[in-house]
Amino acid sequence: MDNDVSAGSTSTATLGHLALGLTLLAFGIGHTGVVGGVTAADAVSLALYVGGIALFVAGLLEFRAGSGFTGTAFVGLGAFWFTWGTGADAHVSSHAAGLFLLLWALFALSLTLGATGGGLLGRGTYGLLFLALLLLGVGQFADSGSLAKAGGWFAAASGLAAWYGATAALANWPTALPGRAAGRGVTATG
Repeated sequence: MDNDVSAGSTSTATLGHLALGLTLLAFGIGHTGVVGGVTAADAVSLALYVGGIALFVAGLLEFRAGSGFTGTAFVGLGAFWFTWGTGADAHVSSHAAGLFLLLWALFALSLTLGATGGGLLGRGTYGLLFLALLLLGVGQFADSGSLAKAGGWFAAASGLAAWYGATAALANWPTALPGRAAGRGVTATG
């Protein structure tokens, strides 16, 4: 059993990943249209308080505990959710909304690249978030509901990955895929 839980080893990191997972699930499902009458705008309160404020505070606590990467991820994503939640009713152009999403996609890409030591779930969570924000941003520029829906599915998948990682940390479930040991089954040709 692999105990390398990428959701973090502290209770603050676990709580932060749960907050991120729930917020991404609500945001993503709202964009997919899979639940009748539920839109992304319905996730504003969750995004503002759970994704924004709680995640930001968890990030500050992670910085205090000495975790620079998790602190950066949570504070940055808390700022994203707070900004999105407070600006959801603002009347901005679709290009301004698209640029906002694309800029935050760059932040998610940085997190993906920085999570190389954090395991597959950590990289997967941030990688899926990057793809979600990229699709949602391009969808805003192109006025494409199909791209927004696809972005919603990637956001929901990212939320599931974050949620599973946090739940695995609480339940001591494995998070790494079983595989062969390094060097086994590989022959050198010389």
